[in-house]
Amino acid sequence: MTTSADTAVNAVLEIFSWVGLGVGGLVLLVGVILALADGTWEPVTAMIDDDEHGGRVARWFGSGGEVGEARLTPEQLHALEGRDSAEVFARRDDPRRIRLTKGSPVVRFVAWFGVGLVGLGLTSLVISWVLLFAAG
Repeated sequence: MTTSADTAVNAVLEIFSWVGLGVGGLVLLVGVILALADGTWEPVTAMIDDDEHGGRVARWFGSGGEVGEARLTPEQLHALEGRDSAEVFARRDDPRRIRLTKGSPVVRFVAWFGVGLVGLGLTSLVISWVLLFAAG
């Protein structure tokens, strides 16, 4: 015998399954597109120096022999404070961009958010099936 509580639980699980799998799949697709748009970043050793405007710049040699130079952002200045050189990641096709991490934090967030939504959808689906078979 099915009660209204069973019906409500089944409805919530159904909604979580559809939303988790559907929206999670779309978010993962957006994550893949963002990762492709992020481009290729290569590890380089950058020398940290003062520039003519009183700021700090990083200079490095890329894998193709090109020389790169980028002004450091305030966050990068804080992270690299007091250092003359650092291992950073330079954008392969833009010799004016560096970052301190290999992957983009935005891409990483979107990917984990999508994985979480898909996990929620799969978990809800499995619980729904278990309750369906347990009810007979």
